[in-house]
Amino acid sequence: MTESTISSAGLDDRRRAAFYRAWHRGMREMDILYGKFADAELAKISDEELEQFERLMDLPDRDVLMFITGEAPTPDNYNNALFKKLKAFHTHDGPIFG
Repeated sequence: MTESTISSAGLDDRRRAAFYRAWHRGMREMDILYGKFADAELAKISDEELEQFERLMDLPDRDVLMFITGEAPTPDNYNNALFKKLKAFHTHDGPIFG
C-alpha cells in the first residue's frame, strides 16, 4: 500500500501541510519516500528539522531521489541531520517496502 495509514489530525497546521505535501509529490517513489517518513516521524521532529524537511521538499523530486540513491552527491546545504534521518529511515529492511 502506498498511501498513508495514519491521520494528520492532531498535527499543527504547518505539520499538516508538510504531511499533505509528503504524500502528494510528482513522483510516486517520492510519495513513498517522503510519505512513509512523514507518517513515522513528522509529529516527533523538531521545528528546525521540520524547516529542513520543507526545504528538501521544495527541491525537484528527481534530484532528491538521486541524493538518496547515491546517483548524485548531496549538496552540503541539504546534507543535514534531517536528510540523514530520512535516508537512514529508508533501508532495504526499512519501511519503504513494508
